[in-house]
Amino acid sequence: MPDHPPDPAHPWVRRWRWRWRTASFRRPTRAMRRDLSQLVCAAAGLALGLLGPLITAGPRADADRVAGVLFTLGFGVIGLVSIIYSVLFLVVQFSASAFTPRLSLFRQEPIVWRTFALTIGVFVFCITSGLAIGSRKTVSVLVPGAAMLLSLLALGLMRTLQMKAFDSIQLGHALTAIATRAHRLYGTLYVRPYVPGTAAAPPPPEAATGTAVRWTEPSAVLQVVNVAALLDLAREHDLSVAFRVSPGTTLTEGTVIARVTPGGTWDKALRPALVTGVERTFDQDPELPLRLLADIALRALSPAVNDPATAVEALDRIEGLLVRLADRDLDVGRFDDPAGRTRVSLPVPDWDRYVRTAVDDVALAATGSPMALRRTRDLLRTLLERTPEDRRAPVRERLRRVERTGGRTYPLVWTQT
Repeated sequence: MPDHPPDPAHPWVRRWRWRWRTASFRRPTRAMRRDLSQLVCAAAGLALGLLGPLITAGPRADADRVAGVLFTLGFGVIGLVSIIYSVLFLVVQFSASAFTPRLSLFRQEPIVWRTFALTIGVFVFCITSGLAIGSRKTVSVLVPGAAMLLSLLALGLMRTLQMKAFDSIQLGHALTAIATRAHRLYGTLYVRPYVPGTAAAPPPPEAATGTAVRWTEPSAVLQVVNVAALLDLAREHDLSVAFRVSPGTTLTEGTVIARVTPGGTWDKALRPALVTGVERTFDQDPELPLRLLADIALRALSPAVNDPATAVEALDRIEGLLVRLADRDLDVGRFDDPAGRTRVSLPVPDWDRYVRTAVDDVALAATGSPMALRRTRDLLRTLLERTPEDRRAPVRERLRRVERTGGRTYPLVWTQT
């Protein structure tokens, strides 16, 4: 059992604690923020559109001509956005078919829904201002000036959105984006260096009186576990919560989520601490980046694609992530109280799990490609040099397997490289 007390600065605690303590005001989800931003921009456009024609400062312009300009700008912006978003849907489809359908980086970019929200606001402002001018003969030039300025801002965001869309269909950008998010996540989760000779603490024993909490809703993917909420709940009721599933797991009806000691009815108490969705996310799923990179390599090595160079580039990023994890303490799934009692525990990937996810499937698919098989061998050799001695067994075993496969399949060229 770890001898360190629960760290309030632990990423899984720090990120969610304030959300639990302020139960009356919870941070909205990404979908809620997206819809709320559109509503706010539309409301702001309506208010400014009604107040704009009342401005008397500055030079005046003919109201009929200004109204025509406003209607043109409003409908022009909406038309342009419709065309651009139609193209973006094709870009997302291309990324899913070319790389992996689980790659949702571009869809999660805040600029996508922020651009849409701003254009809605510009449209509402232009149309409302044009209608609010009414029978006026003149109107301040500040009104069309503001409309033109907002339209230019919307066009600037659209251009940025286009550039991001074009980048998202480039292999290098997609791989770099995955690796960047992975490094950010690993730097947050794995803050302690690995001490050779220390084994991971065994999972807490399941008490006979413990209550099995089961998933009773339709199938969903567990995305986030609000550890701070669970710690507060466990301390308040003197509980121990041992999860049997980790973020990234697909929950089906009847799946045992956790066991709670002592026994009791805790289903309703634990459910608010779980965030679920339709797909895996980077929030608390450190295995996802390696899964995505391995998927890209597997698709590139499939007979339908046959692009070993892409697989090699994916293996380059996989090597960087595994080297980053090699000397880190990966046992971060336990949260103890000051007395040393484990209050919350989560199953987290260990070193063997990471290596298996990143290498095994790709090594098997690379059998038909000497280029990809050599890069897999070089990856394992580098990893063997950079990994502490007591973590080298799974790497050494896979390296022997790849060496044996390469020597048997490509005997003439294997020993020369």
